[in-house]
Amino acid sequence: MGWNGINGNLFMLVELQRITVPPGQTMVLRDVTWEEFERILDDLGERRAARVAYDRGILEIMSPLPEHEDDKDIISDLIKILLEELGREFRCLGSTTFKNSQMTGGIEPDQCFYIEHESQIRGKRRLDLKNDPPPDLALEIDVTSRTHPSIYERLGVPELWRFERDQLKISILTNGVYVDSLSSRAFPALDLVAQIPLALQRSRVVGRTPIMREFRSWVQAQLAQNN
Repeated sequence: MGWNGINGNLFMLVELQRITVPPGQTMVLRDVTWEEFERILDDLGERRAARVAYDRGILEIMSPLPEHEDDKDIISDLIKILLEELGREFRCLGSTTFKNSQMTGGIEPDQCFYIEHESQIRGKRRLDLKNDPPPDLALEIDVTSRTHPSIYERLGVPELWRFERDQLKISILTNGVYVDSLSSRAFPALDLVAQIPLALQRSRVVGRTPIMREFRSWVQAQLAQNN
């Protein structure tokens, strides 16, 4: 791989920009110090398709498949509809790198949303989890690579959505540990475990635009019924 001492100290023999991780594949580096992790992030740069996860010395560099990105975009747009219909302010920060050296963890979610804490990060160009809150909701699409709930737990992300095998799994942070839930903390009155996968499946048949209209109408009807 062009690395000397993958299981010891890391010495770069080629520039990281020249390493290609094929779509759907993962490269794992062990015994990576925090300083090396930050250097690798700098070398990889921000304009890249690959995503990284760092967990107590283990670094994974993952390259998503096209179907992974399509599912991410559809579900992200469905979440935006939910927030818009509820009249909630929000910011979605995509695959921003969230890291905390004190917790020896770093992750780039497929998508993330600031909702309750949106006003605290509004207008900021850089975030530091030592001082800034983590995102309120993170989304992970698991097509070929595993997700890292333990990293999100340590970073204190209140809600994690994992879409695996056409099923939505919602986990709520409770006393520092994720607990599976049938309802969302951000959207407690809506049956999203059923509706999100249904909308995604239908989008593959009838297209994106009609599904967005259908989902918006469903949300409006549910909110009217609950009121």
